[in-house]
Amino acid sequence: MAEEKFYSDRERLVQALVHDCASELQKGIKEQGQATFLVSGGSTPKPVYQELSKRPLPWSKITIALVDERWVDKSHSGSNQAFIENNLIQNYAAEATLLGMKNLYATAAEGQPDCERAYAELSRPFDVCILGMGNDGHTASLFPDAQGLVQALKPESGKLCSAITAKQSEVTGANTERMSLTLSAILQAKNIKLLITGEEKLKVYREALLGSDEIEMPVRSILKQGLKPVTVYWAP
Repeated sequence: MAEEKFYSDRERLVQALVHDCASELQKGIKEQGQATFLVSGGSTPKPVYQELSKRPLPWSKITIALVDERWVDKSHSGSNQAFIENNLIQNYAAEATLLGMKNLYATAAEGQPDCERAYAELSRPFDVCILGMGNDGHTASLFPDAQGLVQALKPESGKLCSAITAKQSEVTGANTERMSLTLSAILQAKNIKLLITGEEKLKVYREALLGSDEIEMPVRSILKQGLKPVTVYWAP
């Protein structure tokens, strides 16, 4: 069962999550000499990244890697890599190393082997993984009924990265071709943090806890896996 950290407002949530991420990254550096920070895009974690970038951590020893990416160039408005560069790889955190997912291949399926090789070189276990959740119950780019989802949710696959083609919806927008960390990769993080805000997402989260169909709501694969602790951060 996930640990729930619910706050009365988003400012308190941001401060708490920044504090928790900073302390866990520092702990990783103290124990291993380096740390790996897996990050998701989106408006919800944006203030967390902006605030975290101002913390004087030993950023040169931290590798930041994407949880998922639309298969678009960095110049595209939907690029998670560009979003992280603009909101986290700033201030003190400009010293960190960033690993993106989009490579030179035309499709995510063709680019998957190169992405897999790059992620296999990251120090494991990963120290912190920040996930979000959509109103459709997706997390990372693990979308309901997506092509590639079943394989991505198989913990025994051993793969870190999976090419996903989502069914187009209001949530996905036009860019349905994605690269995502697999469930197996996410479960290699010491600290999994699911960040949600607003009453509607709280309702979706509670619905996810009640059911068991992971293809219908892939976030269930994180919430119900029982192997690694998950902390849910929520504010109105």
